[in-house]
Amino acid sequence: MPFCEVGKYQNGVDATGNNGTKIFYRTYGQGPVKVLLIIGLAGTHSSWDPQIKALAGTITPNDSESPAGDRSSGDGGGGMEVCAFDNRGMGLSSVPTKKSEYTTSIMAKDAIAIMDHLGWEKAHVFGHSMGAMISCKLAAMVPERVLSLALLNVTGGGYECIPRLDRQTLSIAVRFLKAKTPEQRAAVDLDTHYSKEYLEEDVGTTTRRAVLYQEYVKGISASGMQSNCGFDGQINACWTHKISRADHESICSAGFLISVIHGRHDVIAQLSHAKRLAKKLHPYARMVELPGGHLVSHERTEEVNDALLELIKASTSKISPYDWTNLPKKSSGWNITPLTRKSSPEGSRSSVMADIIGRLQMFLLFFFGLFMLAFEFMRRGISRVKPVRVNAALT
Repeated sequence: MPFCEVGKYQNGVDATGNNGTKIFYRTYGQGPVKVLLIIGLAGTHSSWDPQIKALAGTITPNDSESPAGDRSSGDGGGGMEVCAFDNRGMGLSSVPTKKSEYTTSIMAKDAIAIMDHLGWEKAHVFGHSMGAMISCKLAAMVPERVLSLALLNVTGGGYECIPRLDRQTLSIAVRFLKAKTPEQRAAVDLDTHYSKEYLEEDVGTTTRRAVLYQEYVKGISASGMQSNCGFDGQINACWTHKISRADHESICSAGFLISVIHGRHDVIAQLSHAKRLAKKLHPYARMVELPGGHLVSHERTEEVNDALLELIKASTSKISPYDWTNLPKKSSGWNITPLTRKSSPEGSRSSVMADIIGRLQMFLLFFFGLFMLAFEFMRRGISRVKPVRVNAALT
């Protein structure tokens, strides 16, 4: 099976802690166009199958013994080679035991090592959720190696990783922490990944939820439940992720086109955070909103694939970013319409109230996140304490 030992492609500080760390990857299709797919938290490379099929024309990996005729050249024009991999802490990749060995910067360096291992000078980089955070870091670190950037269901990390604060999300969080078997994990994953409307759709004589449930149980059983070290480490990567102003400038200075793709009903990564990130990447970013949940790449496969292929095509034709973006032109803030603000005190007060409410929501989300982390810490601490039995003999 194909592995990349990342330490071989890193020097000095980059190689620290990566001694023996191996990343499992797979490539699909053949052609001059290279696409690197980076999956999110607790996901494996196979989560990209619907996109791999559209880009490479096959989901048969190149290391398979299947006949070469089973591997077509994809629909993107000129043929594509696609690489998807398991992030450290998941699937067949190494699982470092220290949280400090999981950050989006470290994981971006894993992805860069894979590109080096494959001999790819440049690639279109597409990431989902945590994978989109990693993709942002990669683009900021080596912008000259990125042809285009697609960010699916992304946030800016930190408190933005805290999901929507409501009864549904709280229920999902509690069920997720309690899940110990593939069956329990599959049930909660469905509510995490898809919109309610999608799951309730009829498929033949049953529902889509029932069909997906069986597929999820089979998939989780095959790849195995994520280890505590891997889960804690990847959570740490999300929680500590941050794209600085320098990172934004590095990405924008490279001039490649960007698609920010998001499901409107995502309960994990809030749409407002994705929009905020897209605005910071103006004029290079285009915002693509779709009626779907967190795993919009599965729920709205055709639309997502069309958006990715359009991004590749637009990048190849080198269209102007101003022709690409669908975002409004950046404003210069309060200084742009001072007279309007003075003549509309009610509007000003409404704006101030909206800002206060927004900040209060952020505080509540932050508090909720701390509560869930504390709950999980105590739960695991209690589970490690073994009861001591004392056998007293009567004499």
